[in-house]
Amino acid sequence: MMMLIGGEWAAAAGGGVTGVTNPADLSAAGEVPQGGREDVSAAVDSAAEAFVPWSATPARERGRVLWRAAAAVRDAGDELAALLTREQGKPLTESKGEVLGFANVLEYHASVCGSLHGKTLDLQGMGKGLTLREPLGVCGAIIPWNLPALIMAWKTAPALATGNTVVLKPSSEAPLCCLSLASKLQEAGLPPGVLNVVTGPGAAVGEAIASHPGVRKVSFTGSSGTGKRVAGIAAPTLKRLTLELGGSDPAIVCEDADLERAADGIISARFYNCGQACTSLKRLYVMEPVADRLISMLKERVSALRVGDGGESGTQMGPLVSLQQQRLMRSFMDDLRSRGGEEASRGVVPDMKGHFFPPTLVTDPPSDARMLDEELFGPILPVVRTSSLDEAMELANGGPYGLGASVWTRDLDTARACAEGFRSGMVWVNMHLRVPVEAPFGGIGDSGMGRENGTESLDSYMEWKTVILG
Repeated sequence: MMMLIGGEWAAAAGGGVTGVTNPADLSAAGEVPQGGREDVSAAVDSAAEAFVPWSATPARERGRVLWRAAAAVRDAGDELAALLTREQGKPLTESKGEVLGFANVLEYHASVCGSLHGKTLDLQGMGKGLTLREPLGVCGAIIPWNLPALIMAWKTAPALATGNTVVLKPSSEAPLCCLSLASKLQEAGLPPGVLNVVTGPGAAVGEAIASHPGVRKVSFTGSSGTGKRVAGIAAPTLKRLTLELGGSDPAIVCEDADLERAADGIISARFYNCGQACTSLKRLYVMEPVADRLISMLKERVSALRVGDGGESGTQMGPLVSLQQQRLMRSFMDDLRSRGGEEASRGVVPDMKGHFFPPTLVTDPPSDARMLDEELFGPILPVVRTSSLDEAMELANGGPYGLGASVWTRDLDTARACAEGFRSGMVWVNMHLRVPVEAPFGGIGDSGMGRENGTESLDSYMEWKTVILG
């Protein structure tokens, strides 16, 4: 596949290519250009040229383009999902859901972009005024490999709906579906240069986007360390930033919880996408009176998970995306054993050469285990027994992250107390991991800043201009 610059499919200026590997069997899934700063400069120039006519396009017409693209994506859903599974590894059912999620996000922004407007102001004896909402210009988007289609939509749809143009950098591990989705937007009538996709390594392409003086906003999803680097690189040009930097989401299961519902929800929230989701449930705190029963339920469910090639029917969990992620999960388990802990249950992985790791349940890990402090981006679930809600809340709020959290209870007062007490940007009650496009999403602390989704996401792509009428 080629990258997209100025409405044309192009090779990298330097001529290099990067291979994309299927993590289930290590076969070649494709290749993309290995772009660099020269390609980013060309993309920014193209986006800047396209900005004036695109920003002047009526909002409802911009919405129609998004709507047509969403319809095209739905029509090609099976083909796009198969491509996503080949490059990323997740089961086809999850890939299909993600591709449809891309379409859903476009449809949402198509429906709201026509309602964007300013306000009239009564200036209390000083006359009248009004405010205008204007697009920023060229916006940069840097996305990860774990949910590439969905996160591409989160960043491009609000930018395009508000009249901005975009330079997008997909992850080198999973760029193929993103390029195909960009082609659907073009086929739907998106003018040349409004959306540009530059493939290549983060050190070259990502940093070039973050530092380019012609880029007015950068939206980044990835690790906290990389996000802080993006912020530092962007600071000299005073770019707007949206940073979604992952987390270590806790969940609390109370004595009165529906344990069957909780067990099913916990398994889904932890092992979806092989545990590679920023809002995955990553630490579980269970009240002592129900801990043994819930742990028994979880053991049974973990052992029964069917792990395999995401392209095969019946697969419930695919491989990790890379050898690096596989080694990272092994390091968490090595750390656990070095501190005297051990796994309580694990699933079975296929006899294949892909990057598989068994779904693993760990009970009562040592308090200083790395898996309780760092972001656990893989299929390991640590379970900690607690004696009270206060203790559980204190443990849940420990650490630097603050993305999501959940509580499982039948009591409304308990749910309200946790919703108010969790140090996180999002709270679920009797569920976890669901992120509707209508609801603002983002974190606090090392989980980032700014919000995606909802009408709140549109504000970060627009400037307010005040006009005083004499």
